[in-house]
Amino acid sequence: MNPIRLPSNRPAERFYRGGARISAFRGEEGTAPREPEDWIGSTTTVNGEPALGLTTLPDGRVLRVAIEQDPTAWLGDDHVARWGSDTRLLVKLLDAGQRLPVHAHPHDDFAAAHLGRAHGKAEAWYILQGGTVHVGLKEDVDAPVLADLVTRQDVTALLGLLHEIEVAAGDVVWVPPGELHAIGAGILLLELQQPEDLSILLEWEDFAIDGAALGHLGLGFDLALAAVNRRGRSDVEISTLVSTAPASGSAFPAAADEYFRLERIPVDGSVVIEPGFSIVVVSEGRIAIDGEQSSAGAALLVPHAAGALAVSGRAELLVARPPAP
Repeated sequence: MNPIRLPSNRPAERFYRGGARISAFRGEEGTAPREPEDWIGSTTTVNGEPALGLTTLPDGRVLRVAIEQDPTAWLGDDHVARWGSDTRLLVKLLDAGQRLPVHAHPHDDFAAAHLGRAHGKAEAWYILQGGTVHVGLKEDVDAPVLADLVTRQDVTALLGLLHEIEVAAGDVVWVPPGELHAIGAGILLLELQQPEDLSILLEWEDFAIDGAALGHLGLGFDLALAAVNRRGRSDVEISTLVSTAPASGSAFPAAADEYFRLERIPVDGSVVIEPGFSIVVVSEGRIAIDGEQSSAGAALLVPHAAGALAVSGRAELLVARPPAP
């Protein structure tokens, strides 16, 4: 098995605007105003959809089915022994054509107990083009106060609750389950997350979604908001969530390792990518991987059975992997 180059996989008509930065980064044409996400190597569907979001391989097979048919070749013995054919990973490019709404995602226990899902949704971002992010409460907020702001759709007050931070290319943002956050307009990022599409929306005005009906995941806001972390974060704590990635090696904080891993690999000459299921994104430059040329914007799906990959050129690679089994 060899690495597989993947074209973009963009679910259409998402509830927020974006997509032009993905087209430019990937070197593809694309003008649809609401295709702000590229689901790379996805075995996950858009919430409520039977197939939308799934990656189809160049040979016509759906990736999820291919992995189910031969999980060991794709994921490796150790991974399969612990998690079966569950990849434990969803990778996206995200282009915020407008500021995203204030929202949060449930943790594993909440998702299992109330939604019947195998995962919650932790996520982390590697910033490709910078801007403003809003993440973490400045101070503790009582449940009735938060619920009232949601009911009244007091957007100014909701945003005012969160730390506002400027980020640049090469910065990373770790968003634990339950953490309130919003991505600012103009940001392009690579997102690693647990393989679910579960969002609790606290804000929906000016977005193409009926948030009052859909923002609580069918649970009602009284229950859904119980999944939100209402504890304030100090500046020191925020510095553990938003930081600059090391020039090489593990890019995310150690707290993210139980959910997914991202390695930043500078290439100036020759390097070797260690074996294992991964998604490799060329963030800049040009390389040859096992003799095949790839330039900035390329995304490669790497099965475990492909083994170690010899890389040469001048570039930066972002290698996304599931948690270590």
